[in-house]
Amino acid sequence: MSRIVSVETLLVQLPTRRVHKWTGLTEPIGRYLIVRMKDDAGHVGWGEAPALKDWGGEFGRYFGESPSIARHVIEHYLAVAVTGMPHGDFAGLHRRMDAVIKGYPYAKAAVDFAYYDLSAQVLDTPVTTLLGGLARERVPVTHSIGLLGIDEAVNECVRVVGEGIRTIKIKVGQDPKRDVEIVRAIREAVGPAPDLCVDANEGYATPGEAIRTLRAMEPYGLKYAEQPVMGIERLAEVSRAIDTPVMADESAWNAHDVVQIAERRAAEIVSVYTTKPGGLYRAMEVAAVCKAAGIVCNVNGSVETGIGNRANIALAASAPAVTLSCVVPVSTPAAAQGGQIGGIYYTDDLLEAPMRLVEGAIEMPEVRGMGIAVDEAKVAQYRVRQAEA
Repeated sequence: MSRIVSVETLLVQLPTRRVHKWTGLTEPIGRYLIVRMKDDAGHVGWGEAPALKDWGGEFGRYFGESPSIARHVIEHYLAVAVTGMPHGDFAGLHRRMDAVIKGYPYAKAAVDFAYYDLSAQVLDTPVTTLLGGLARERVPVTHSIGLLGIDEAVNECVRVVGEGIRTIKIKVGQDPKRDVEIVRAIREAVGPAPDLCVDANEGYATPGEAIRTLRAMEPYGLKYAEQPVMGIERLAEVSRAIDTPVMADESAWNAHDVVQIAERRAAEIVSVYTTKPGGLYRAMEVAAVCKAAGIVCNVNGSVETGIGNRANIALAASAPAVTLSCVVPVSTPAAAQGGQIGGIYYTDDLLEAPMRLVEGAIEMPEVRGMGIAVDEAKVAQYRVRQAEA
């Protein structure tokens, strides 16, 4: 049986289509750490840590990771721990990683993705099979509108609805008056059919401010309100006061967090990440607890490159609890971009072929491993050398 012989890290920077920001973010998206894992038979698996130093759990419960932090953790701890492992031992992988260092879920997720990719290739099966099989063959895509000006946001929403996108997420949380106005303007522009949701990224100062603002938005029809305030107990206060379902994101990193959310009835929806719990193995645990608690889910992320987004799509297609449209990119290399913008945040990507968007949903590819192959020439093209990092 072949075994892991190397875990290499590479920093990349993809060019963005436009600025994409949210409340609390202080650095650009797209500069992320890539992992290339090899075994002694020559197989290669790919992972990604879309680590952001500004992204962490509520009240310092979990800490932000930067690409340099994730690289250090992988190179000095995780790579040593997993070298020599056989394929397919996902529980063993996480036991080894957790034994050598506590925390650092983004670093662990990148290793987890690469290991799943490599194992699925060797076993000649899709990653979704290793996650329990397909729960759905298409993953509906939610297009995210960052903190744009109202006119620019309206124009982009009209375009993506015309391209078949059926759900739009609007970033809010900085100015309640502006937030209500942008929701009103987008609803009037796109009509009643598309689903609209808002994401404050914990931006409202108090539950009262969140409640007043979200109540003012409710006449325009919201699918959900994502993480309006910081803190599970504060989310519960908002949930009790408004008709719109509340989604937990920053409050929901792992399965234990979901237990607390369910106990407090703090949210009807949880946004599951492949990264926050530390990889696909732990993300399926989160989704299973949500399913048992009657909490519905989507898959969300940090605007990954195609390498990390392959894991997003695999999770979204495999987890039964993920019944909502997912905030994931439609990873598309430059040669395949024909002016469409729905789900596209970069002007190029690291995959050899585009993800296929049909009627607002990504179709699952029928291939072994994590899905669409990685274009190593693109990885080299967008690689950031140590001196530039």
